[in-house]
Amino acid sequence: MKKFVFPILFCLFTFVGYAQQKYPYEMSEYTPSSENLKAREEFRNMRFGLFIHWGIYSVLGDGEWVMHNQRIPYDKYKRLADFFYPMDFDAREWVKIAKDAGMKYITITSRHHDGFSMFDTEASDYNIVDATPYGKDPLKELAEECKKEGIKLNFYYSLLDWGREDYGFGKKIVDGGPVDTDWDSYIEFMKTQLTELLTNYGEVGCVWFDGHWERKNANWHYDQIYSLIHDLSPATLIANNHHIQPIPGEDIQVFERDLPGENFAGYSKGVKVSKLPLETCATIGEAWGFNLNEKNYKSPKEIIHLLVKAAGKDANLLLNVGPMPNGKIQPEFVSILNEVGQWLKKYGETIYGTRGQIIPNQEWGTITAKDNTLFVHVLNQPGLPYVFIPQFDKKVLSATSFDKNVKLKFKQQKEGLFIYTGGLKENDIDQIIKLKIK
Repeated sequence: MKKFVFPILFCLFTFVGYAQQKYPYEMSEYTPSSENLKAREEFRNMRFGLFIHWGIYSVLGDGEWVMHNQRIPYDKYKRLADFFYPMDFDAREWVKIAKDAGMKYITITSRHHDGFSMFDTEASDYNIVDATPYGKDPLKELAEECKKEGIKLNFYYSLLDWGREDYGFGKKIVDGGPVDTDWDSYIEFMKTQLTELLTNYGEVGCVWFDGHWERKNANWHYDQIYSLIHDLSPATLIANNHHIQPIPGEDIQVFERDLPGENFAGYSKGVKVSKLPLETCATIGEAWGFNLNEKNYKSPKEIIHLLVKAAGKDANLLLNVGPMPNGKIQPEFVSILNEVGQWLKKYGETIYGTRGQIIPNQEWGTITAKDNTLFVHVLNQPGLPYVFIPQFDKKVLSATSFDKNVKLKFKQQKEGLFIYTGGLKENDIDQIIKLKIK
């Protein structure tokens, strides 16, 4: 037995060390400010936002990963800036599309993995003002219009950069940084750009990071980056699409192409749902950036169901469009979003300002809650004359249909709540039952 003691102890110490070093470069502690906590609740109340992936990659009409997927050399890819002239860009039109869709915030790519900055920056001349014939800052116009219309503006920011030498894409990571590369220079570059975004564009609701997953064992210096953001703008929230458990300093937990607790897309394996505000990001089609050849889009019904299920899991839905190189959002997307907005005009009360996680989502649908009112969303007909809510122990005072205020019979038992749906008007998208509880 003794000869196994050392190997066992070695394995134990190794496991403990791994557990402690799994994310070795995170912040050690974080106490959110009162402004931050208030912003978190405001974020939860919004429930629906517009994601915008837009950059010089839209010129090629093959998604935002076109440089990587088509193996275009960086020096040749950079020439796309010479052709980028979005003459039809209209910030008012974009904000109107978002408002008409019932969206409360916009998250736009300030800089994607290709390293091109879609804003006026002193940190690099590889930006829309200095490198394109357009020569204007669309994010400045968007910020002004969002402020005017009461839409919160957030900035997506890529940690990953395929072109900068100080990022050293493809190089081995040793001691937290890429070998033979000035990693500290890259960190300072990002801090400079983040400072610009937080000081030159008015109030920023959130900085939404992406790209951590390309270097899981790198020292991203989140202690410096997150502290910089919280110090410059205490009400600005931090999200990071890193596909791991939240790191101290973050204010939102993001799930890509999946609802919280699910892993159909394969990005959230082993990731547990935290108590932070939650957000699911998804596309209308397949690509995030403009894809000229894309034909299959989510229907308004599918998007409404995704929005309702997200709210049932206490999460926001961030739904993406990829504008065309001329600055217009393609008409297919506008039409789909408008139909979603028409639904929200009638049923938004059951989504905005609600809280979820009342019960696990069911095959028939889910529940959202606001104060002493529960909204039972029947998305799929159960094939029975009733809806069954398992393990439901709240005292129900009344059950009515949302549309016609028809009183419904119900029965509470130990195993759950039965709501009899005989008086419900047929609704192909979502039959909503309103429960008043004690």
